[in-house]
Amino acid sequence: MNDRPQRLLAINNYFYRRGGAEAVFLDHMALFSDAGWDVAPFAMEAENNLSTPWSRYFVSEIEFGKQPGLMTKLGHAGKIIYSREAQRNVRALVETFKPDVAHAHNIYHHLSPAIFSTLRAAGVPTVMTAHDLKIACPSYKMLAHGKICEKCRNGNLTQVIVNRCAKDSLALSGLLMVESAVHRALGLYRNNLDRIVVPSRFYKNKFIEWGWPKDMLVHIPNFVDPAFLTAERQEEGDYYLFAGRLAPEKGIATLIDAAGRSGIKLIVAGSGPEEESLRAAVEQSGANVEFVGHVAGAPLRKLIGAARALVLPSEWYENAPVSLLEAYGMGRPVIGTDIGGIPELILPGETGLIAQPANPESLAAQLRAMEARGALARAKMGAAGHDWVRHNFSANAYRDRMTDLYSSLRAN
Repeated sequence: MNDRPQRLLAINNYFYRRGGAEAVFLDHMALFSDAGWDVAPFAMEAENNLSTPWSRYFVSEIEFGKQPGLMTKLGHAGKIIYSREAQRNVRALVETFKPDVAHAHNIYHHLSPAIFSTLRAAGVPTVMTAHDLKIACPSYKMLAHGKICEKCRNGNLTQVIVNRCAKDSLALSGLLMVESAVHRALGLYRNNLDRIVVPSRFYKNKFIEWGWPKDMLVHIPNFVDPAFLTAERQEEGDYYLFAGRLAPEKGIATLIDAAGRSGIKLIVAGSGPEEESLRAAVEQSGANVEFVGHVAGAPLRKLIGAARALVLPSEWYENAPVSLLEAYGMGRPVIGTDIGGIPELILPGETGLIAQPANPESLAAQLRAMEARGALARAKMGAAGHDWVRHNFSANAYRDRMTDLYSSLRAN
């Protein structure tokens, strides 16, 4: 009888906390390690990587566009589309580690989906979490020049070039088009993945609309870090909070406009390419907005815990924002926009309020409505959110759902 622990191969481009996908990837590894699984990572070499004995299998670093020389860039472009190095290295890792299941997160550009055919050939059941819309939309977000875009839905990938979807660059857009065309022609996702995990029902339905088989898609919600559920409750402050990347699709300019219209105090926690223009918008509008930069860990929990509400004013197809779950974990209500997976995480009038996206007056109306409820009513909404995430979005619930998925694949 084989009594060895079950083995999980966890795959992601980066092996350090760089963004939301990396947080889920690393927390996923920790959950299964704590449950007694042997877990090995597969990622790209990077200076900030965590220490692991499996790093000898990692692929060489690619940061396309930063390295000098045309030949270097062309070589990296080839790896972005199809990485034979990643195939060789993951094959060697599988031969040594002998995983029972592999679970990938973000692998685009650096590891490439070429690894999935290698895992299939080795007989390893493979799952991928869709953190964004890349398997449908070549440029990830179904967003072009600040507007929702589904022009590639019929399979005409030339729209990526026509619209210059990647940073308004013809070269980058062309690379994304070629990349998606090759991946689709080879069936690297569709023919080699056993299941695709989607954290929101919205993403599941959107992928089905774009032609993905329903039986490949499994809805498993994200989970909230237990530290948010057990943190000491804060006394309510005098501000509303946005916490996240300062990027155009996040709708922060609309939020600043709404803050000015509603007369509330807003704190913006985060950094990103829009910071300078957002500061200028505050100066022009006279809104009561304070920028506090990137905040994480205990300081972030404290900032959320004292907010009157967390506000997520997104204007793109968000998946399943963990920030909303974190606010509930801290006992605070939320205000979100009616787009993507956000409405799935709000019980209107019970745990938060919903505004129309890219509509400053609608958002201002919900800010005024939340303000008018008073501290006791806001605390009651936050308590309802806390109870909701504790039962439905806990780490244990996530691990149980994922374990059931893995078991079903191994049984087939």
